[in-house]
Amino acid sequence: MAKARTRYVCSNCGGVQMKWMGKCPDCGEWNTLEEEIVRVQKPGRTAMPVVDANAARPVALPDIPADGSARIRLQITELNRVLGGGIVPGAGVLVGGDPGIGKSTLLLQMAAEVAEHAPVLYVSAEESAHQIRRRAARLGLDAAQLFILAEIAVEQIVTNVERMRPALVIVDSIQAIYTENGSSAAGTVSQVRDCAALLLRTAKQYNIPVFLVGHVTKEGMIAGPRVLEHMVDVVLHLEGERFHAYRLLRSVKNRFGSTNEVGIFEMTERGMAEVTNPSELFLAERLPNAAGSAIAVSMEGTRPLLVEVQALASHTAFSQPRRTANGIDLNRLLLLTAVLNKRVGLNLGDQDIFVNIVGGMRINEPAADLSVAIAIASSYRNKPVRADLAIVGEVGLSGELRSVGQISRRLHEASKLGFTGALVPRNVVKRKREDFPPDIEIIGARTLHEALDVALVR
Repeated sequence: MAKARTRYVCSNCGGVQMKWMGKCPDCGEWNTLEEEIVRVQKPGRTAMPVVDANAARPVALPDIPADGSARIRLQITELNRVLGGGIVPGAGVLVGGDPGIGKSTLLLQMAAEVAEHAPVLYVSAEESAHQIRRRAARLGLDAAQLFILAEIAVEQIVTNVERMRPALVIVDSIQAIYTENGSSAAGTVSQVRDCAALLLRTAKQYNIPVFLVGHVTKEGMIAGPRVLEHMVDVVLHLEGERFHAYRLLRSVKNRFGSTNEVGIFEMTERGMAEVTNPSELFLAERLPNAAGSAIAVSMEGTRPLLVEVQALASHTAFSQPRRTANGIDLNRLLLLTAVLNKRVGLNLGDQDIFVNIVGGMRINEPAADLSVAIAIASSYRNKPVRADLAIVGEVGLSGELRSVGQISRRLHEASKLGFTGALVPRNVVKRKREDFPPDIEIIGARTLHEALDVALVR
């Protein structure tokens, strides 16, 4: 008889402990140790290993084909962009996101598109086949080569994959399936790790791309051991505010492309619709002459985006003023507030300051510093910013303006949307004029004080 033994596995790093502790000694996270029951077989006589004639053998580097298999190009261009140009055969892709954000909807649309040319296996471990059929009917999908498998045993899933040899496999979700060789329940660290390893090994063996849907924790991280993200080739996060219809698909890890790309979708009754011109969408409801509003030109990977930065400065009724940031880093807001106070002379010590990036976007690059600072000063002085002015620049602690990368692409995007002026650091003006769009006025400023004199309407 096998002897049962209890151990505790960290859901964050996968570390194993013999007793429960509040804090994992390996990664330092609190309350991540989960109980797991393991059955240990009694040791017996060890048999001599048998040499497998079909086992993989080393191959010389020049003998390996350089081209490999062609990517599967999708008509969903936003998904193509994030994946690096299409689906790579044999790749393992992990897709995470909050519940109800649209992961299953987006993957079902992708599966139906691929199924127009080749068979696709959609494994549903959480929903029945009838539920998938109703969702497909709502989305207007009716692909004859899209096969639905409602199964939670990974061995049965692999058997169907080996028999069908589909062009694409989607497993929804990895936390809901289990392996019959494990003794713990589905969703535990060992089960998630073993199931993912078996699926990815099958994907590499038969050169079939596998998409795994992963649950997320309350902190927004993908649930399960962190080793799961190291096992796959691509990690995608589908983000979005609950009260916004727009969804952002970000690439956190990508062995076949850039990790700076982002795809923008809109959740509609017919599923996830691509947003081909997100800059125009984010500026559609802008009030041009409102104080506290400025236009920032941000880069999301290789795509320039124009977003509206809103700021509100109001007199506080408390001894400690509030600083609230939505869409930018709070520490960056505190830095810009201190620069405005010290270098420009704005008395913001008794002002509550709120900054918001319209549309649920989040800007992490310093190129939006100048637009945030100008929006705060505009609200404080109650003077609007020039409506036709796009703003790009990083703000230093001395109040100086520093140049940012890909300035030409940013200005060309602003010109397409009808902006006739661009406020940039003075160093940018010294570059070749032919690199910039001809129908936009380039205004250079050396300091934040000079930039405010240009941007605010007198």
